[in-house]
Amino acid sequence: MSDYLDDLSRFVVETSFEDLSPEAVAGVRDVTMDTVGAILAGSLEPENTELAKLAAQRSGPATATILGHDSKAEPMLTTLVNSTAGVALEMDEGNRFGGGHPAIHTLPGALAVAEEMGATGQQFIMAVLVGYEVESRLGRATKARPNVHSHGHWGAPGTAAAIAKLKGYDATGVRAVINLAASMSPANTWTTAFVGATVRNLYPGRSGLNGVLADHLYSCGFTGLDDAPSDIYGTILGDSFDPSAVVDGLGGEHRIQQNYFKLHACCRYNHPVLEAVHEAAGLGRFGAADVERIDVAVPAMLEGMLGPYPRNMLAAKFNVPYAVAASVVLGKTDVTVFRPAIIADEKLRRVAERVTVSIDPDMVSTASSGPMTTATATIRLKGGTTLNGANALVRGDYGNRVPREELVDKFHFLAGDVLGEERSGDVLSAVDQLEVLPDIRDLTTLLRG
Repeated sequence: MSDYLDDLSRFVVETSFEDLSPEAVAGVRDVTMDTVGAILAGSLEPENTELAKLAAQRSGPATATILGHDSKAEPMLTTLVNSTAGVALEMDEGNRFGGGHPAIHTLPGALAVAEEMGATGQQFIMAVLVGYEVESRLGRATKARPNVHSHGHWGAPGTAAAIAKLKGYDATGVRAVINLAASMSPANTWTTAFVGATVRNLYPGRSGLNGVLADHLYSCGFTGLDDAPSDIYGTILGDSFDPSAVVDGLGGEHRIQQNYFKLHACCRYNHPVLEAVHEAAGLGRFGAADVERIDVAVPAMLEGMLGPYPRNMLAAKFNVPYAVAASVVLGKTDVTVFRPAIIADEKLRRVAERVTVSIDPDMVSTASSGPMTTATATIRLKGGTTLNGANALVRGDYGNRVPREELVDKFHFLAGDVLGEERSGDVLSAVDQLEVLPDIRDLTTLLRG
């Protein structure tokens, strides 16, 4: 009798390109564009540049492109570097139905191995789609412990499944690499994000590396548990694991079609608040000195995101009062407003100190989209004016899509400093033709710095 891992493994093996709807293929293309843009922009951060150099120096068979750099490394180290760069600026996509941020965990490993193999664009599409599905479903089935960060844990099995698809494994092999990868899932804490320790950015890089490693270990003859996800996610990283949730709806609309794209350069938990604040701020004309207080209500929030004024960029991206202050004072929440020089602005600090966040669990019952999408905001001005805003579903999310042109503009903004305008356009053209590329290296060649 088969179990959930057999069903999941058969899904990986049996899903073919011919099975995919045009919407599913378009979803993979858009996620590829968005994830590559996030990686390229993050590749410029000093620590990521040094990590890229280290990976290139330590590699023997340098067969996979380090995005944004004029170098290659072997696929495990390339995956480590590219996944790490992709989360550095908090612009990578995610999925509120499970798995946290599946693409940045799954796509870099799939891309690195596909490049080494000379896989076709169709093969890459299939690898990303099934790897994303595996990760998202394992994440959905896990009730994570309170301080377990959403990055890293389910990424290794997602990457392993993507590589198994590229290499044509049967269901037995897929199950084996998922189990090997799950047993190497890193244990990652939220604390690093709240204090701004950039080792946090290694979480998806480490899990992606372990996903590639799982394939090598399987080839070497290593064996894993018969059901590693239940053991690791149900007893170590989580309080419980529900196998039935893994396969619920499997084979229907794919998870990669149900994702969200980030339009604010900070943690997703900030986004409903920022949408509500933006709506309120648009109702009046005022300056920072006019703000008496800003009251925000949400159904749930990570306690660490309500901490003291941030000391650096990463901490600022996980700080609700700072993000609100930046939105009100600067009128934007892109990558630029989280830089150290902006954080040091006393005007933002003064407004952030006037932000109050209250938790109202009852808001969930009136919002079918759940706690990651709902917020209200009230801006009270010193003259007595009160401005109100609310958000029920964040722009860019599944069910509230933005025009594709907006995602293309985001890509140009992120990739422009690395590739320049002309080559950024060439990358977009390659992504738009992903399913007919004879060799994925037609894309990766364009992604070198």
